Order: sequence, then C-alpha cells, then structure tokens
Amino acid sequence: MSSARQQLIEHISRDAVHHGDFTLTSGKKATFYIDLRQVSLDHRVAPLIGDVMLPIVEEFAPIDAVGGLTMGADPIASAIMHRGLLQGKNLDSFVVRKEPKDHGRGRQIEGPDLSGKRVIIVEDTSTTGGSPLTAARVAEAAGATVVAVCVVVDRDTGADRIIEEAGYPYRAALHLADLGL
Repeated sequence: MSSARQQLIEHISRDAVHHGDFTLTSGKKATFYIDLRQVSLDHRVAPLIGDVMLPIVEEFAPIDAVGGLTMGADPIASAIMHRGLLQGKNLDSFVVRKEPKDHGRGRQIEGPDLSGKRVIIVEDTSTTGGSPLTAARVAEAAGATVVAVCVVVDRDTGADRIIEEAGYPYRAALHLADLGL
C-alpha cells in the first residue's frame, strides 16, 4: 500500500468517521458518518487526497478537468489539480452549483469552459450516486464529455452499480473495509 494511501486512511479513520445516528444526503439512515470535509480541507490531508486520486483519474487520460457538485467535490478537485500540476499535468478543476446562479451570468458551472472537454466527475463520498450523476448531467449539458466518476470513499451501498448503469465508469480510492467499517 502506498504511503499516501495509508496516511489518508489514518487521517480519515481518526478525524472524519463519526458514530451515532445520521441521515445522509440521500435520505438514508446510517450509524456512522464520514465527514470528509474535515480532512479534505486540512493542509496535511489535501495533498494526500491529490496523490491518491491522481493515478485513478489518470486511468482515463487524456483528461482536461475534474470537478463535481459543490461542496463535497470542490476540495477533491482542487487537490487533484494542484498535485497534478506538481507532476507537470495540466488539469483544470470546476465546480457545479446545485442550481444556476440567479444573478450575474446565471452560471451553474464555475471554472473553465467545459465545452468539448473530457472531464471526470469527482466526489468525496458516495452512497447512492445522486450527487455525481447530477454533476455529470450538468457537465454534459455544458458540452463536456464525462468519461468517469471517481470518489475518495465509497460507502459500499450500490453507488458504483447505479453510476455504471448510467453509463459512467466508476472508481473509488477507498471502501468501508479500508476504514475498518
């Protein structure tokens, strides 16, 4: 196991896994919650996320940009973009709003123009695949070709199947077993 991957597992297990009774974005109930924003926005962990996710994203090269539905995808895309830059890779990142802005240019995607670009939808954690699929549809409506969906932690609840049935290859860096869950 790579050092970055092992360190990422340790940070997530220690700082981002919470036990109790939770309602997930999907509406499903859970006895634990993985709050990746607690670590994805941490200066020590963001580079690890980039290091672990970049090779997964590169399986689908050439890629022009990575991004997804705000808020979970934002730090993931940024980490991949920055770690890629250190390796001489020119990956942009983008943010998909849940709704188009009601002012200014009324954009739903922030960042570079995605028309004609090959993109990967990223997400921090996935339960039902709803957020990545929403982001994929918005990116495609903007003219992008979505070539895959890649998540940091898959909750092992069938999101992979749902996303692949929708036509997108799916990759997860970590699964619940990696976190001892």
